[in-house]
Amino acid sequence: MSRGQKVTSLTACLVDQNLRLDCRYENKTNSPIQHEFSLTREKKKHVLAGTLGVPEHTYRSRTSVTGNPNIKVLTLANFTTKDEGTYACELRVSGQSPTTSSQNVSVLRDKLVKCGGISLLVQNTSWLLLLLISLSLFQAMDFISL
Repeated sequence: MSRGQKVTSLTACLVDQNLRLDCRYENKTNSPIQHEFSLTREKKKHVLAGTLGVPEHTYRSRTSVTGNPNIKVLTLANFTTKDEGTYACELRVSGQSPTTSSQNVSVLRDKLVKCGGISLLVQNTSWLLLLLISLSLFQAMDFISL
């Protein structure tokens, strides 16, 4: 695997009628990281967004990518059954010896869960911080006394 970065997970969920893909990764380099989100359907790869391949015209107006250190998030607007398939997130570190890491997830519209506030909190927050928040809430509601 790569020395500078590694994709640790790729998850999919629905926000209203939009598909959201969260590509989480470990980053151990200061080199720029290029990324690509793609969809493989009927054995054909379609580049949706990113800095590696050229995104297909049909997806450009429907996609947006945001990111923080250690996560890239793709939003695909107006997700339908025609958009079902295997989605991939690929990261590549530039440099003298380029390294690549990727993950795939199979996405079917009727199997997708809705992105929720609590699940987003759990996905993006350490367990210790969640514990502290929970204790504060329980104390405020007089469930426990510290």
